[in-house]
Amino acid sequence: MNHSLSPVFVIDDDVSVRRSLARMLTNEGYAVETFDSGSAYLDRAAPGGAACVVLDVRMPGLNGLELQQALAALGREDQIIFITGHGDVPMCAQAMKAGAADFLPKPFTGEALLSAVAQALQRVHAWQQKHAVREGARAQVALLSPRELEVFRHLIAGLLNKQIGAALGTAEKTVKVHRGHITAKLGIASVAGMVRLAQQAGVNP
Repeated sequence: MNHSLSPVFVIDDDVSVRRSLARMLTNEGYAVETFDSGSAYLDRAAPGGAACVVLDVRMPGLNGLELQQALAALGREDQIIFITGHGDVPMCAQAMKAGAADFLPKPFTGEALLSAVAQALQRVHAWQQKHAVREGARAQVALLSPRELEVFRHLIAGLLNKQIGAALGTAEKTVKVHRGHITAKLGIASVAGMVRLAQQAGVNP
């Protein structure tokens, strides 16, 4: 299978491990980049969107769990597959609770790694689709003027035109005009459709 559009990042301080994993993944058609430390990966420009990362837990300097925390603090959605020769149950639980895609104790089989990478990339693609929907919805909402956005927020809260007018201190007919503009700009006439768009865009009532 051709995975050339699916980048995988390998982070391990052991050069032999990096080379072995890179060879295995490259043979499967993945675009692979390797790093000898968590800091080196952080120094790299963030990939466009979520990434699949194969990460050693125990490394000098920034260890795997600390890198996971640093990426989360940056708002990154990297799907991390932890690998370790010294893993224990509490460490595994901590990694998975923080959103790790998988946790593989060494030695692991090539099949186990490739399966974990495939599943992690499925999560990456799902995130990318969700991100695309969110950005598209935000672009639609951005078409509204500040006043129209106020009316929009009241509409998705379930208020009637008269109630919106009272809340905004304006006439009901003015609200109707704004509502017409909102419908035209968004291409959505129903309140249910507006609520769905608001949820996708992260707009609260």
